Amino acid sequence: MGLFTELLLLPLAPVRSVMWVAERLADAAENELHDPAALRAQLAALNQALEAGDIGVEEFEREEERLLDLLELRQPTGRAHGAN
Repeated sequence: MGLFTELLLLPLAPVRSVMWVAERLADAAENELHDPAALRAQLAALNQALEAGDIGVEEFEREEERLLDLLELRQPTGRAHGAN
């Protein structure tokens, strides 16, 4: 039955391959999006945009809070908040 099933599903192999690649890309994007180093770089770019006048204080504060929340979620457990 395994061979018969494989033969029947053979036309779907390209679709399964594309789905697998899409899942791997989504995982990589998710990891990069929430990488602490990437979040710190986004915070630095946000500060530069504020200093250059590209964004207003309200937008800066909103984005800064969002990035700091994400960064806090990525901190290893067991460390006290604000501890060095």
